[in-house]
Amino acid sequence: MTDSRIAPDLVATDNDKRATALKADYEALGATLTRRGVDIEAVTRKVAEFFVAVPSWGVGTGGTRFARFPGTGEPRGIFDKLDDCAVINQLTQATPNVSLHIPWDKADASELKAKGNALGLGFDAMNSNTFSDAPGQAHSYKYGSLSHTDAATRAQAVEHNLECIEIGKALGSKALTVWIGDGSNFPGQSHFTKAFERYLASMADIYRALPDDWKLFSEHKMYEPAFYSTIVQDWGTNYLIAQTLGPKAYCLVDLGHHAPNTNIEMIVARLIQFGKLGGFHFNDSKYGDDDLDAGAIDPYRLFLVFNELVDAEQRGVNDFNPAHMIDQSHNVTDPIESLINSANEIRRAYAQALLVDRKALSGYQDDNDALMASETLKRAYRADVEPILAEARRRAGGAIDPIAVYRASGYRRQVAAERPASAAGGGGII
Repeated sequence: MTDSRIAPDLVATDNDKRATALKADYEALGATLTRRGVDIEAVTRKVAEFFVAVPSWGVGTGGTRFARFPGTGEPRGIFDKLDDCAVINQLTQATPNVSLHIPWDKADASELKAKGNALGLGFDAMNSNTFSDAPGQAHSYKYGSLSHTDAATRAQAVEHNLECIEIGKALGSKALTVWIGDGSNFPGQSHFTKAFERYLASMADIYRALPDDWKLFSEHKMYEPAFYSTIVQDWGTNYLIAQTLGPKAYCLVDLGHHAPNTNIEMIVARLIQFGKLGGFHFNDSKYGDDDLDAGAIDPYRLFLVFNELVDAEQRGVNDFNPAHMIDQSHNVTDPIESLINSANEIRRAYAQALLVDRKALSGYQDDNDALMASETLKRAYRADVEPILAEARRRAGGAIDPIAVYRASGYRRQVAAERPASAAGGGGII
């Protein structure tokens, strides 16, 4: 029995009001899918087994480089964050794991583990921070971390990542994600080759400390905070890193870390083909790394990414088990609501991808029938799979309408009374 911040009776009562309509919608969709040769029950079971981790930092209010406007009831630390993450999982039944960011989430590992167990939460990949300075650290990362020209600064950055591994081992995590902001802002500021050599040497030190059953995820990003050149600027460089380090090293794809109109689904296909797709940070973007809610801007692209994932799954690609995590910044919405919506949108894209007629698609591709191949994808994308998502939540004990239940619960008002208001701050990471 796990601790519940929202009364289970409230979920059950709201579900009872919606059950008749859901049953009718589910049966109608089932009849439609049957005519297409699709078993709705098989799809629902697969959706119910698909989980995505939530980021601990995502339950706080985000900000831009210019300002941050704190929300009410913001978490004061990692234990409040876990309470908020548990609400998301209680209502969606899709987010049983939390990804921590050190040093912000640093706490006694046994207490963290106990809190997670009490809330029914596990711990996903650990995330290190060498893109900003922590209070009291000896060497600044202003000019880089793992690629810094100063050996002592690089050693400090490596040691921090080793600490993250140790914390993760105590929590049951099995992966470390490393993202750095290293690079340059002016031509000539940095020697491209030497900087990358230093980065690879530092990452090799981290890689050697990985337990045998762990994975190391490197994450590419085209710019920011280094605007002229970035050490890990694209998927090709990321692939070189994973290949150089060894079989436990993989590439992590953040959907917001690419130039507008980049064919991210093809990047995903390439990394699958060569066995180096480690996982995802799901979000959406309009201009750059906006960290908007998943599916908020381009839900079709999210579907196309999942089309590649389902294709690989159904082809039986060897050792195919990518990690899935949300990575968002919520500036004008309740973070819990945004994360609930994103978890459901990610499952929606997965459900739609499961509806693709793979045999027909393959035939159209072989015949070079561009129109019908495209229409085959669109037919699956246009399907309203909401009854499948809602039924999967209901069967697992979640809410048919999680946002409605969350708002009716008054959870935000309750925690606002318990947690002191945050002071308005400057821009940047929460």
